[in-house]
Amino acid sequence: MNVILTSLIILTALAVLLAVMIFYVSKKFFIQEDPRYDEVEAALPGANCGGCGYPGCRGFAVACVDADTLEHLNCPVGGAETMKVVGEILGKEATAKAPMVAVVRCGGTCEHRPRMNDYDGVEHCFIAHNLYSGETGCSWGCLGFGDCELACDFGAIKINPETKMPEIDEEKCTACGACVRACPKMLIELRKIGPKSRRIYVNCRNKEKGAIAKKSCSTACIGCNKCVTTCPHKAITMGENLAFIHDDKCKLCRKCVEVCPTNAIVELNFPPRKTLTATEKTE
Repeated sequence: MNVILTSLIILTALAVLLAVMIFYVSKKFFIQEDPRYDEVEAALPGANCGGCGYPGCRGFAVACVDADTLEHLNCPVGGAETMKVVGEILGKEATAKAPMVAVVRCGGTCEHRPRMNDYDGVEHCFIAHNLYSGETGCSWGCLGFGDCELACDFGAIKINPETKMPEIDEEKCTACGACVRACPKMLIELRKIGPKSRRIYVNCRNKEKGAIAKKSCSTACIGCNKCVTTCPHKAITMGENLAFIHDDKCKLCRKCVEVCPTNAIVELNFPPRKTLTATEKTE
């Protein structure tokens, strides 16, 4: 009995001693955090999506407080309004960033890109991408298994069961970039929403030469350069047999859309084009 009692006393004494030591050490090495970390974090949307480039909203809040300027910092989910509040908390000017939205640069629906084989394996784009080139002749196109849909925390992207292609809901998209990182084919990119949500972009990532690209997909960019020479604003460049439209230079004139022989250039949210009558065409 005495042995048990002695053991209890010793253990109790050790516990008290350790508690005192831990308390002393915590006080001795305590680092006072800037209270603005909590204020900025509370002003953020709390999505923790990583779209800002930092590990969650807390990481972004710390970056905002510690930075000399907010020029290169942006919360894609909260947008300009959130950054304005952050700027007011910190007494720093928040530069307004152009709102962005995700776009899928692949027009290879079942209609335009016929299936040549059937994939029998785990239905994830990342896994399928590492195993083979895809079910069609285009090794650059969308695999359609929905890794992007799974990555989106906002329900802004869904796989169309008929076309087997991802479709983006502009109203829900926060431009967090999760779908961009999830796509192993690098088919999704963030682009400026544009005035009245109007955008023009090349809906293809196939870098094969023209004849090969056209054979695998009827809407593929064939690198013909017609869009490059037609654009009056020098907004289109050609590289590796593939055209690219720079949204910071594009004036949405749509002249490139008219000359593209494969309809590889997409125009979104524009009003219908005016159809000229026979009389107007002759005038």
